Amino acid sequence: MNHVIALDVGGTGIKAALVGPGHELLYEARRPTGRERGPQAVVTGILDFAAELKALGQERFGRPASAVGAAVPGIVDTGRGTAVYAANLGWREVPLRDLLTERLGIPAALGHDVRTGGLAEGRIGAGQGTDRFLFVPLGTGIAGAIGIDGRVEAGAHGYAGEIGHVVVRPGGPECGCGGRGCLETLASAAAVGRAWARASGVPDADAADCARAVADGDERARAVWQHAVDALADGLVIGLTLLDPRILIIGGGLAEAGEVLFTPLRTAVAERLTFQRPPRIVPAALGDTAGCLGAGLLAWDLLTTESMEVTAR
Repeated sequence: MNHVIALDVGGTGIKAALVGPGHELLYEARRPTGRERGPQAVVTGILDFAAELKALGQERFGRPASAVGAAVPGIVDTGRGTAVYAANLGWREVPLRDLLTERLGIPAALGHDVRTGGLAEGRIGAGQGTDRFLFVPLGTGIAGAIGIDGRVEAGAHGYAGEIGHVVVRPGGPECGCGGRGCLETLASAAAVGRAWARASGVPDADAADCARAVADGDERARAVWQHAVDALADGLVIGLTLLDPRILIIGGGLAEAGEVLFTPLRTAVAERLTFQRPPRIVPAALGDTAGCLGAGLLAWDLLTTESMEVTAR
């Protein structure tokens, strides 16, 4: 069976898969990044993992993978195929696309983790069939991916979609980016967890605990939750005013709260709209497989492009 290798590299772990032509996950595996051993060890681990998957595909399907796609965090130059910088992994200017091709002997594609996950959600997940979407995962931070006609916009410098650093509360909490009042300081899962820990007096309380308390009718939790929802709605309305998406896809850990999040969020967004056409606001559909599926799409797209180039010659 024809297949590709997909790698989704995170701060602490690597998800990997063999992906079929119908976007089916033929095989899945995970392992730690080993970042405590340093950035070079992380790169070596990625290449070794990919080589193991190539051998496994050859054994199971009687042929090697046709291409490999990799999604990585931080700053990514997709044109050069370079992992420019990732604070959690400690690497700088890693030519990961070329390293994968040299090691495996097959074409490779490199993408940014959030935009790659957004590609999967938009094309084969919650946004399937739509021409314009905005994907916003709410996790430790908040990021975004802008979907246009089946692709995800990277921007002129690779920073498009960073809605988490839109300032919604000027002079507000300090953000890791150096700004104050950024959306992710107020509405990320980490921000909700911190706020609920303070309000509840439970030091290790997190956003999931807050969501359960909201569902149970705890007024303190409701106040914390609404504060975050209001900030999130302010940021999202800025995004949809600029981008006019048909669908707004919300993912990440905070979205696991389900209607505890989506019911007040839809209301808060609607209250802030004036002339704008409201998008459908839906939960992400692919969960933590989005990164691998998106990396697989990068690989399949690469093969399609190469095939078209050969035909045109």
